[in-house]
Amino acid sequence: MAERNDQRDHGRDSMMRKAATLGRQAVTEDDLALINQLAAEEMTADQVFTFKAVLCDNKLDRHFERFTRKALDELRALFMGKTVIKDHNPSADNQVARIYKTELVTSATELVDGTTEPYTQLVAHCYMLTLESNADLIAEIKGGIKKEGSVGFRVSSAICSICGTDNAKKYCRHWPGKTYDKDEGKVLCTFTLDGASDAYEFSLVAVPAQRAAGVSKSYTGKTEYEPETPDNPPAPPEPGADPEAAKELEMRARYVEARLRSNASK
Repeated sequence: MAERNDQRDHGRDSMMRKAATLGRQAVTEDDLALINQLAAEEMTADQVFTFKAVLCDNKLDRHFERFTRKALDELRALFMGKTVIKDHNPSADNQVARIYKTELVTSATELVDGTTEPYTQLVAHCYMLTLESNADLIAEIKGGIKKEGSVGFRVSSAICSICGTDNAKKYCRHWPGKTYDKDEGKVLCTFTLDGASDAYEFSLVAVPAQRAAGVSKSYTGKTEYEPETPDNPPAPPEPGADPEAAKELEMRARYVEARLRSNASK
C-alpha cells in the first residue's frame, strides 16, 4: 500500500485531528476566577489575554465525518485544562496558553443538515500571559492573522453510514466521501464519530491539520489509504506467505475491486 505523509501522531494510537477557529474575547471577573483556579499564583486582568476557539461541531466536515452530540460533550470534559501549543510541537517552549473553560453552544434555530438535531459547537476559552515573549502572538490573534487551529483527539467508535461497521474496531470496504449504490440509489458514505476517549492537544497552526491527500482511514491505530492505482491491483500472495500479510493483501485487493466498480458505474 502506498505510503503517505499522514499528519497523525504515531506516538498516540488513533489520534485524529480537526480544524479549529479562533476569536477574540474580553476578560471578565468570572473568567479571571476560573483562570486563577489553574494558575499557581493569582493573576490580574492585565496579566492575561484571553481568546476563544471553536474546536469542532456536529456538522459533516471536509473529511465526511461528524461527531455525535454525546462525543462533543465528552470532548468538552476532556479538553478542559489542556495546554495550547504551536504547530503540533508539544515541547515546553511551545506551550503558549491553557484552556480554562469549555462549553457546548447549541443553536436555537439551525439544524444539522438532513437531521432534526440542533447545530452544536464545542467552544474552548483560553488564556495566555501578557509577557513580552507572547506580544507578537497576541497581536496576531487580535489582528486576525492567527485564527486557525487544530485539535487532536481519539474516539472509540467510527460508524460507516453504508454498512454500519464500526471502523474503530475493523475497517470496512467503504470510504468516507465516496458514493455507493444502494436500493434507494447512490448514497454518500459518511462516518459518525462517537465515544471520545482522549483529547491530546489544541494547536495554533498556519494551516489547519489535514490528512494527507487522498482518502484514508485512521481509527484503529493503523492508517489505511484508498488504493491510488485501481488499474494495477496488488499481486496475489506467494505460496507460504504469512497469513496476516495475505489477509491484508486480500483486503487491499477488495478495496481496488470496489474502486474499479465505482469508477465503472460513473
